[in-house]
Amino acid sequence: MQCSEGFSPVARIDARILILGSLPGQRSIDEQQYYAHPRNAFWPVMKELFGIDGSYEQRLEGLLANQIALWDVLASSVRPGSLDGRIQLDSARANDFRTFLAEHAAIQLIAFNGKKAEQLFKRLVDNSLVGPEIRQASLPSTSPAYAAMPFSGKLDLWRQKLAA
Repeated sequence: MQCSEGFSPVARIDARILILGSLPGQRSIDEQQYYAHPRNAFWPVMKELFGIDGSYEQRLEGLLANQIALWDVLASSVRPGSLDGRIQLDSARANDFRTFLAEHAAIQLIAFNGKKAEQLFKRLVDNSLVGPEIRQASLPSTSPAYAAMPFSGKLDLWRQKLAA
């Protein structure tokens, strides 16, 4: 079974918000872009909240300009397909949050894009790395697989959590 590899973080030293997914899906891996699936609501949410639009490179620049960092909890894992429920925990390896948080001391909020990202973080990352000065927020997944909530509901909750 093939192991899926995550991406490097998108972050500047002045990042205040860190948005974490679980692990890039197959479409993202194929295109080497975060949230590449056309039905994923991540980029439409970023457009509504921060005016981030354009080519992939322009959207990444928009995140950086808004002091938003983007990464995934997992550096790698075996996951047949793209569904988070298929992540094989025995093969899951978390990213190096000790180094990342030490190098990005301005982070004030870790926002989890979906329950699976939050569960993986709490299971695989040393909680002592996240001091009391860093808030954590659970957000509804922007994945098209999470169809129980309409875009408007996701957008409202993302707005509430990221603006708090």
